Amino acid sequence: MHDYKNLRKMIQAGLKQSAEESSMLLNKEVAVSDAEVQEIGKAQYLDELEDSAFVVPVESREDYPGRFFMVFSLRDAILMSGILLGIPPARISEKRKLLILEADDIDAFSEIANQIIGTFNSVFQPCLPNKFHLKQLPPTKFVPQMDEISEELPVPNGEYLVYKAQLKLGGEGLNLFHILVPFSLANLFDPPEAAADEGDAEESVPHDQAESLRKLFPSDPEDGGSSPVHSGEGRTVLVLEDDDQAREIVRRFLASRGVTAITARLGEDLYQVFQREGIHAVLFGTAQPGEKDFSLCTRLRDLSRNPRLPIIMSSQQWTRTAVLKAVQSGAREILVKPYEENELLSKLSKLLDAA
Repeated sequence: MHDYKNLRKMIQAGLKQSAEESSMLLNKEVAVSDAEVQEIGKAQYLDELEDSAFVVPVESREDYPGRFFMVFSLRDAILMSGILLGIPPARISEKRKLLILEADDIDAFSEIANQIIGTFNSVFQPCLPNKFHLKQLPPTKFVPQMDEISEELPVPNGEYLVYKAQLKLGGEGLNLFHILVPFSLANLFDPPEAAADEGDAEESVPHDQAESLRKLFPSDPEDGGSSPVHSGEGRTVLVLEDDDQAREIVRRFLASRGVTAITARLGEDLYQVFQREGIHAVLFGTAQPGEKDFSLCTRLRDLSRNPRLPIIMSSQQWTRTAVLKAVQSGAREILVKPYEENELLSKLSKLLDAA
């Protein structure tokens, strides 16, 4: 599975620089630990959330559209806003105890959040090849067992990478600071590697997909042969491919490795396929990715009713823009045709293990 190492480094650098700038803003030393990373769904995250929270949505614009969320302890937000406003310590303690959050507190903490977001802007931009801008959206508080949970609140339904960092203010540990990044946005910031150069994007070279796959699998897959240990045995994989020969070669290869492969052309009624079969993953092959393919990728995820359906998308040519659109549409891994046998099994195994 993609480990998002680059994104973690970017976030860690943003946290470190934000701590330094927050120290000057609050006139108190702010320290931050290395962030731990967890993959978790909204329901589980909220079940594990014990402290009242102050949620700051952050909109990512330009070529990296989406939203992520900074989650602070509500008591910590009251503390930091009180310090910025110059409120007496005794009154801050009372407000923290009673969870009193006034309009001035929200305005003051929004200034702190804006400083953090501005720092992330300056840290992320040099690491990204395209235009990028972050903007704070209206924050909201969330008290577990009291405030309503909806599809959009306190964060939208979905799966997230959660970065958990320990903050210290004046040497005293604060309660929580989490950054929730949905996978769709994480894949834009730190996409799976694709061995294609954008400079070759506009030229299409005729290519025999079946011939590429014969080179990929030179021996008859029905004869068996050595292969890496993988987690696909006993699973059902949908092979979507317009080229009849290519589709059959992939099916036979997967079958020889213990994988049940269901095949379909791109124009078939996929609703019936998903209703009839328990699909664990999709191998989606196309000659050259286009908008129809990206739309289909999104539809596959919707048809499966699984937002984390493992989808491996393969093509002869990939540009960086195409990779970004693919992962934004739901592809979890990218392959460049012709790919290696072990590479296919490795990616499929990792995705199935994580599913």
